[in-house]
Amino acid sequence: MNLKRTLTAVATIVADEAAHNPAFRSRLEEALGVKASDPKIFGKLPADEKRKGGRRAAALLDPVDLARHGEGELRAKLDGLDVERLLDVVAQFGMDPGKLVMKWKDRERIVDRIVEIALARSTKGDAFRRD
Repeated sequence: MNLKRTLTAVATIVADEAAHNPAFRSRLEEALGVKASDPKIFGKLPADEKRKGGRRAAALLDPVDLARHGEGELRAKLDGLDVERLLDVVAQFGMDPGKLVMKWKDRERIVDRIVEIALARSTKGDAFRRD
């Protein structure tokens, strides 16, 4: 595992714990000097800050790496993301060649597409690998 994946995994774990544990979230906010109401730190960005410079924010996780550990783990991590964060994943990992997914608003539909493409990419080339 490289440094980027390791840091992404740690950040995802911390974010998941903060989302499910109010006491941990309070301690984390205090340590970072931020509040949950700060949109740049937790949750949604204001409409005028969503796409600075025409680009989306960096994805919070690597779906292909998670797919190598199984569909269940991938879906569990994606369940913690809102539509905007899911679309960040789609954009960063080029999961919308037909330019349709970025227009979708149905969260489950976006998750299904990410899972479908991530699973396909995670097993691509397996026929040429030795056990």
